[in-house]
Parts: sequence; structure tokens; C-alpha cells
Amino acid sequence: MAAEPRNSRRGGATPRRGAVQHRIGVADRMRGWLRHHMEVARQALVRLWSTPLASLMTLAVLAIALALPSFIFTALKNVEQLSAGIDTDPHISLYLDVTLSAERVDQLSRELLLRDDLVSVELISPEKGLEDFRRYTRFDDLLEFFDSNPLPAVITLIPRSSDPAALTRMQQALAQLPEVEEARLDLEWVRRLAAFMALAERSAWVLGGLLSLTVLLVVGNTVRMTIESRRDEILVSKMVGATDAWVRRPFLYSGVWFGLFGALLAWLLAQLALALIAEPVQALATLYLNGYVVQGLGIGASLTLLSTGMLLGLGGAWIAVGRHLRDIEPG
Repeated sequence: MAAEPRNSRRGGATPRRGAVQHRIGVADRMRGWLRHHMEVARQALVRLWSTPLASLMTLAVLAIALALPSFIFTALKNVEQLSAGIDTDPHISLYLDVTLSAERVDQLSRELLLRDDLVSVELISPEKGLEDFRRYTRFDDLLEFFDSNPLPAVITLIPRSSDPAALTRMQQALAQLPEVEEARLDLEWVRRLAAFMALAERSAWVLGGLLSLTVLLVVGNTVRMTIESRRDEILVSKMVGATDAWVRRPFLYSGVWFGLFGALLAWLLAQLALALIAEPVQALATLYLNGYVVQGLGIGASLTLLSTGMLLGLGGAWIAVGRHLRDIEPG
């Protein structure tokens, strides 16, 4: 009968000696992944500031490209807020016959006040119109050539509807009244303001798109030159088994840093530009509104600018890395 091995145990399996197998958990992998990314990001930041002159020149170009659309959009926002405080409701002004008696003028204004399609009715008597003419114009000397008050009574109407077609029909109907000499619809300047705002906003989007393309090209060209300067290092890394993701990662973080710092400089430039125009804008606004203050980039706009800069920097770096790393392979 064969002898029982020394290492065996009755009723049990033989224990294994030598190498021990360990399993890495998901949490450990995540901590290692984050630690590696933080280290790569730190190294990319150090490399960026190792060439301060070249980096500052690149950041200046990015800052100007990002500051221009930011300034334009903020300026448009201020114009919208300023126009919102001005009475932009369409008005219909009825210039009455100068031969009408005061009783008939008052009766007509009361009749118009009963209409459901009007929000308000304001009667400006000839005496009030003459007083306003003398106060707000410099041609009051012309009144000396008239024996009596030449100004007619005016009834200013604010319609309930804002549809241009409906307003035009109302104007034509009111112009047919026998007491009305002329009916004028004050809607043209509102249309011009809306058209100007639409054109300015569309132009800002076009300019923003072109300058965003500029940011992509500048970051991509900068990362491309960095890749060329580290060609030998990349070759050695690939020879020892480095993956494309591992090689790509430092350059992507370089693009993110360029985008972030460029956006920060753009924020400063936009705020400085708004501060420079704040005083004349407020002086102009006092002619229409009281206490208007120019608004700068708020928290939402600032975060949008920073995130846009980082995404554009990352996109430019990704395009450059994806294109040029394929050309660097061990022979």
C-alpha cells in the first residue's frame, strides 16, 4: 500500500503553496483611475507654464476670440433689458379736426374708452399740446406767427392686440371717422428695433461660431507642435506597450488647461470692456429710464463661458491628437 503524502490531510484537500491571487475591486480601480488623471493633469499644467511666453501668447489669442462674442451677447442682453423698460406698446394717435368743439372732443374720447379692443385712451387737449411743444422743442418762436393755437386735439390709443395686421385694420377704420383728420400708427420704430435686435443676435452667433473655430484651430496647432516636440518620448512609450489612450491623455489635458485659462482671461476682458462703456450707457439710459445699471456677465453666463472654453480646448486637442498620433508608430 502506497504511503500517504506528508502534506495531505485526512478528509480535506491539499493546501496550495506559492503565488497568491488577488482581485482588484471596482473602488480601487476608480481611485487609481482618478489618481492617475489628477497626476496627468498636474503634469500638463506644469508643462504649460514651463514655456510661459509661448503659453501667454496662445492664451491671449484664445482670450480675445472668446471675449468678443461674450461682450456682444452681454451687450445685447443689456439692450433688451433697456428696451423692456421703455413703453414699446403700439400706439394709434388720432389727430382731430381743429374745428371740433371741446365738448365733441371729450365725447369722442369717452366713446372710444368704451371699446373692448382698446387698453387705454388718453386725450391731449390743444392747450396741453401747445405747452408740451414749448417745453420740448426750440421752435416755440414760430407760434408768434399764429393768431390762435394751431395744434389739434390728439387722442392716443393703446390697442389690446399687438398683431400688425389687426393694428393696420384698426388704424384704417379709425381714420374713416368724420372727426379724425389723421390716424397714425406708431409701430414702425418697434419693428425696426425688433429687426435690429434679430440681426444683431444672428450676427453674434455667426461671429461666435467663427471665433470658436479659431479657438479649435489655435489649440489644435499648439497641441500639434507639442506632439512633434515629444515625438521620441511617444515612440518609446509605444514601444514599451503604452496604449493610445495613455499617450493621448496628457495632450487632452493640455487643451483643457488652454481653454480654461483662455476663458478666464476672456471673462476679465469682457468685464473690463463692459465697465468702460457703463458710464456713457447709463448717461444715455437716464434719458429714458431712471436708475438703470449696466449688467455684466452673471454667474450663468460666466459658467457658460468657462465650460465653452474648456470644451473647445478639449475638442481642438482631440482633433490634433487623433490626427498626428497615428503618424507616430514604432518602426
